[in-house]
Amino acid sequence: MTTKIEKAGPVDAPPPAPESIKAIPVRHYGRWVAAIIAIALIALLISAFARGDVNWNAIPDYFFDGEVLRGVRNTVWITILSMVLGVALGIVLAVMRLSKNPVTASIAWGYIWFFRGTPVYVQLLVWFNLGLVFDYINIMPIYKDEWSDFMTPFLAALLGLGLNEAAYMAEICRAGIQSVDEGQSEAAQALGMSHAKTLRRVVLPQAMRVIVPPTGNEFINMLKTTSLVIAVQYWDLLQATSEVGQNSGATAEMLFLAAAWYLILTSVLSVGQYYLERYYARGSSRNLPATPLQRVRANLLSFSNRSGGVGA
Repeated sequence: MTTKIEKAGPVDAPPPAPESIKAIPVRHYGRWVAAIIAIALIALLISAFARGDVNWNAIPDYFFDGEVLRGVRNTVWITILSMVLGVALGIVLAVMRLSKNPVTASIAWGYIWFFRGTPVYVQLLVWFNLGLVFDYINIMPIYKDEWSDFMTPFLAALLGLGLNEAAYMAEICRAGIQSVDEGQSEAAQALGMSHAKTLRRVVLPQAMRVIVPPTGNEFINMLKTTSLVIAVQYWDLLQATSEVGQNSGATAEMLFLAAAWYLILTSVLSVGQYYLERYYARGSSRNLPATPLQRVRANLLSFSNRSGGVGA
């Protein structure tokens, strides 16, 4: 038996490697021009305030003044209470608005229509001046008193801010409830859960992912809106800094001080809002983005690893 061995032909040479492409980034000259203009405008603004007749030393001198701190405390307190009232009443109004009962749905719609359609400043003045209409408040047999003693500046501020906020929170809660698929409610009711239990155990926990972000924005907006309670003579941050400014002669400086305190408070609330949104986003996002602190730690760890590698 013979075996025929064929000669192998010449091996094909590998194809030449493709030439590397040198990518030239597009130059965005407009961005540089816009950045230069923005920096120039900021520099002009800083220069104008630097040349202005402003006693900048008065701001740190009165930053922790007793009256100012009392105004800060009252501002935070009225903000929290107004938001608690607004959120609680807003949830009730949202449920009423979605009710199949035409009476309760109409009442909720009318409330939202009225309080969203009138300015909160006007509502504060109305609550504070109702003593011109009513001499007494008589809730038989619970409470009876003169209206001037009953409607204090604190109560006028709380009702004016809280009831107005409830109208906006009702729409936010309604949008959150409607964002949950109806099949969730149907499945819960098929298991024998009541409507109230379904709303509390199934619908609202899922709706919080939609409700929390705008509620955080409303909280921050409420903090700033409290500056309007000066109209009802409630001692808040703006009232305190205005009084200090009139007594010290540093009126403009105390307004800058008030703005600084508002920035600090809103920044703290913004951080809280960020982590609260992150908490409720766990059910919808598998991989949550890193927090600013986690990003800083990762960058420091990467920098230390590179430094160690270079040193080695």
